[in-house]
Amino acid sequence: MSNVSYYTQEGLDKLKQELLDLKTKGRADISKQIAEARDKGDLSENAEYDAAKDAQGLLELKISKLEIAVGNARVLDESTLDTSKVSILTTVKIKNKKNGAALKYMIVSEEEADLKAGKISVKSPIGKGLLGKKVGEIAEVSAPAGKMEFEILEISY
Repeated sequence: MSNVSYYTQEGLDKLKQELLDLKTKGRADISKQIAEARDKGDLSENAEYDAAKDAQGLLELKISKLEIAVGNARVLDESTLDTSKVSILTTVKIKNKKNGAALKYMIVSEEEADLKAGKISVKSPIGKGLLGKKVGEIAEVSAPAGKMEFEILEISY
């Protein structure tokens, strides 16, 4: 089963850089830790060696997951986005119907989500609730805090 994820070019470049760093610097650091632990004697009772080997396994798992993510990544061309409705990589301005607060979010893949930067995941409750909505429509979102209503004010890319 293929889990295609859509990214901005910036997001994909960041993912590729992280993968490269883990493959080079990360693997070198782990090898050094294993060598240092091995030099300390009997491996059967060496907790440092066991910890370093465990860390190596976790690093390789993370590298494997990132390789899959990069392999399934697709870059969306923002100039071809349909801004008549909310979709991934669109920026949407919404108004909370309860308190009148206006918010602006970019809908991105789960890996690129960063609330401080105004990027919310397409798989988050708000992201899911906004998808497919048009300007003027009301999105009902079931969030952990309860049911929320947002009016779509503007959609752009």
